[in-house]
Amino acid sequence: MLTSSTRSAALLYNRQMAKQNKKSRPNTIAQNRRARFDFELSEKFEAGLVLEGWEVKAIRSSNVQLTDSYVLIRDGEAWLLGSNIMPLLSASTHVVADPQRTRKLLLHTKELARIHAAIQQKGFTCVATAMYWKGNKVKCEIALGKGKKSHDKRATQRDRDWDRQKQRLMKHG
Repeated sequence: MLTSSTRSAALLYNRQMAKQNKKSRPNTIAQNRRARFDFELSEKFEAGLVLEGWEVKAIRSSNVQLTDSYVLIRDGEAWLLGSNIMPLLSASTHVVADPQRTRKLLLHTKELARIHAAIQQKGFTCVATAMYWKGNKVKCEIALGKGKKSHDKRATQRDRDWDRQKQRLMKHG
């Protein structure tokens, strides 16, 4: 039988663990929340990134932005466009660093074929949704998405506001 102090300690521990699980994973570098709002995401893929040395150093200090990034398939290869990796002043003194350069994505042939077939359909696009560490490698999560209409975006905003209000009521109620 649990005593009241043990029970309250267990509840406090469970709340702390729930808060930690809600936050992004510790290995997440950057997320593209705008893509989740603008697109209805369906299928997700994990892709490796071809990076230069200064980019890895900048990624370690979280100087990454994926807001307007998307994936382009050209000549059977996937390319990440629109991602912004700001160079560190100390790390890139001998190299001309281009923060918006086109970066190659590493995917399996079957995944490339599936993405290419989906992009050929009307309304589908491929966007980068997250960048994260997997071991000592940088991975990029890309997803196929269909653009939302403005009324769909309003419904998403309404649902988000209702969830926030519901959490407040549960917290104070």
